[in-house]
Amino acid sequence: MASRRFTAEELQAARDRVVPDVIADGLSVLFCGINPGLMSAATGHHFARPGNRFWPVLHLSGFTPRRLAPSEQHELLSYGLGITNVVARATARADELTDDEFREGGRLLTAKVERLRPRRLAVVGVTAYRVAFDDRKAVVGPQERTIGDTRVWVLPNPSGLNAHWTLQTMAEEYARLRVAAAAEPPR
Repeated sequence: MASRRFTAEELQAARDRVVPDVIADGLSVLFCGINPGLMSAATGHHFARPGNRFWPVLHLSGFTPRRLAPSEQHELLSYGLGITNVVARATARADELTDDEFREGGRLLTAKVERLRPRRLAVVGVTAYRVAFDDRKAVVGPQERTIGDTRVWVLPNPSGLNAHWTLQTMAEEYARLRVAAAAEPPR
């Protein structure tokens, strides 16, 4: 299904909107983006920008049996997966957010995770994680931090602007999380 093209004015009108979470209690993995981009806010779907690699990486890493479109995001729940964001408001670029917004987002995310109790929280973006959780030395991979019983993992940001990671190396890192989550006994 081809996505509709939005005008620059329509995208700008989506600034500061909030994209609803795709969540449920007791998920296997709750993916946490940095914040919605303007395309996500305009469509109401997470990771909706055409160059974003989240949906292809989810499939290539084995989390989903096929590549889902952003408009199919609610199907994630049937796989024990969900999506939220560190900061709820939409911007054109993550660098438009302040450190205070990230820290407040980290506080709100912690409360959400304590309430929903996913087995794993996967923050997609090491820089956002570092600021939101005041952990300047964090690297991609499993973290020592837990939120209640929830283990925390940092994944590479799937934005097309993140040239440090290829589709393949990103899928390998996401697959490491999938294998670790699958090895855990259910609660």
